[in-house]
Parts: sequence; C-alpha cells; structure tokens
Amino acid sequence: MTNKNQDSGVTGAAKFVTSTVGNIVGGVGRTAGSVVGAASRGIGDTVTSATGSVGKPVGDAVSSVGTGVQSGAESVSKGVENAGQWKK
Repeated sequence: MTNKNQDSGVTGAAKFVTSTVGNIVGGVGRTAGSVVGAASRGIGDTVTSATGSVGKPVGDAVSSVGTGVQSGAESVSKGVENAGQWKK
C-alpha cells in the first residue's frame, strides 16, 4: 500500500528547499514591513505631538501609510510562505 500524500525523492527535496526559502523571504519581508510600519507610526505620532491639532491630519496620514505598508508586507510575506510550501 502506498501513501500518495508522502513526498519523496526530487519532489520532497524541492519542497524542502522552496519551503525554507519561502519562510526566510517571508520572514524578512514581514520584519521589514513591521519596521517600516512602526517607524511611520512613530513619525506620525511625533508630528501630531509637535504640531498639535494643526499637524494632526498630516501625522495621522503618515501613521496610516505606515500601517498600510505593514499590512501589505504581511500579506505578501504570507503569500510567499504559502507558495514555498506549495499551498494554493
């Protein structure tokens, strides 16, 4: 009785390599997105604090851009990791 769900030989090796590469690239992308998101939110908060209500729209916009970049990077990173694991 054979188990068709087991990966062996070339397929198993390819999945190992692509999974490892996908996880590394996904992790790096997620980290970079988190750093950019946190930095942008920090800059936005600083602008808001330094300028008060006058600069609040600009500070909020900078913070929102950072959050968007972070969310986008997380989504792309998850896609890369899934592709590396041969998920659909």
